[in-house]
Amino acid sequence: MEPITPTRYQLENVATGRIFPDEGWTLEDPQGGEPALVRAVYEKRQLEVKDMACGIYRFADWLPVSRMLRGSASPVTYKSTNLSEHLGLKNLWITFNGYFPERGAAMTSCSFKETEAYAVGGRLDPACGKVLVVASAGNTARAFAKVCSENQIPLLLCVPEDNLDALWFERSLNDCVKLIAAQSGGDYFDAIHLSNLALRSSRFLAEGGAKNIARRDGMGTTFLSATTTIGRIPDYYFQAVGSGTGAIAAWEANLRLIADGRFGSHTARLMVSQNAPFLPMHHAWRAGSRTMLPYDDNLARTHVEEIDAKVLSNRKPPYSIVGGMYDAVKATRGDVLYATNDEARQAAALFERLEGVDIHSAPAVAVATLLKTVANGEVERDAVIMLNITGGGEGLFKSGKSLSYLKPAHVFGLEPDADEVVRIAESLF
Repeated sequence: MEPITPTRYQLENVATGRIFPDEGWTLEDPQGGEPALVRAVYEKRQLEVKDMACGIYRFADWLPVSRMLRGSASPVTYKSTNLSEHLGLKNLWITFNGYFPERGAAMTSCSFKETEAYAVGGRLDPACGKVLVVASAGNTARAFAKVCSENQIPLLLCVPEDNLDALWFERSLNDCVKLIAAQSGGDYFDAIHLSNLALRSSRFLAEGGAKNIARRDGMGTTFLSATTTIGRIPDYYFQAVGSGTGAIAAWEANLRLIADGRFGSHTARLMVSQNAPFLPMHHAWRAGSRTMLPYDDNLARTHVEEIDAKVLSNRKPPYSIVGGMYDAVKATRGDVLYATNDEARQAAALFERLEGVDIHSAPAVAVATLLKTVANGEVERDAVIMLNITGGGEGLFKSGKSLSYLKPAHVFGLEPDADEVVRIAESLF
């Protein structure tokens, strides 16, 4: 870990505009009020992009960090030739987050969740003496486990038992990383509940999810990569979403790039997508509702079991909160789309054939919705389109390797006893 000059910034309450200092791990406005995200306001208005050797920290001007962790890689943006030609598009740009050496992409967790983990870890003060707690449906857990293991950051992961196959690693992890799970049949929401119970202990620190400015601004580096590579803000932004945090992050990065003054004055239309039949944000958006619609817990779990892209299964996304998904899609004149498993599988096969690398089921959903919007004439053929491939190259990376899997220290029922969760979690560290 390398100390760097801490990035200078303040926080802004998105609802009220109140500016106030970050106390180190501030997740919301301490003065309270209407539920709202807080946003980083960086002292440096114009972004100075550093060398690729700096990994994600090449965008450190707009990351709330005070140190550079080892092992990071930057998102890579390139202009598509084959997929673009197939679709009849003139300006399709792919931002690839994963393992694709041919294009210079070197995220060995094969997921853009690495951008979150390196930013959150760079914000975290090691002197705080607490164990970071992260709930995940899979990819986030793998990324945080890799980053925390390589940088000796104590971490407690909470993951659904059905998603444990996502916790693969090139080598065994450092003992500072521990895992507890919600039993088979549970989903991401059950993992979040488990993490909230563990956080009743003062020994643990909530990573914060969408409320953590480091998580959002880390994910926002995908949009910074695209814009600085293209030389202008894209017209459209395609991404599959579970919580929608990455799309919120793209919107916030877009606003900073407008203030920068060198890349345009418009916002990219957020074209985000979900995996049918799990469509809570799609249904709320199409109903014109700022609040999420009722969704029976058992039906939601059944739908989660049916979808290929398990990482898109957040039942409680930051949709309604001020500055959240509803505001982001509305402000950018975007849309919340969807794709079925079959559509996504076909899109993944097409992408691999044309672009030369395998992709995860979540970005395959985004590719599928891009195919449909183009076929329906809903995007201009000469528009500058950013396609955020949020995970890929896993098949390529795993080829010929003997992998290690992280096993849970304890598997809890779907209605766990709070005291037992705290007792067992504390005993792991």
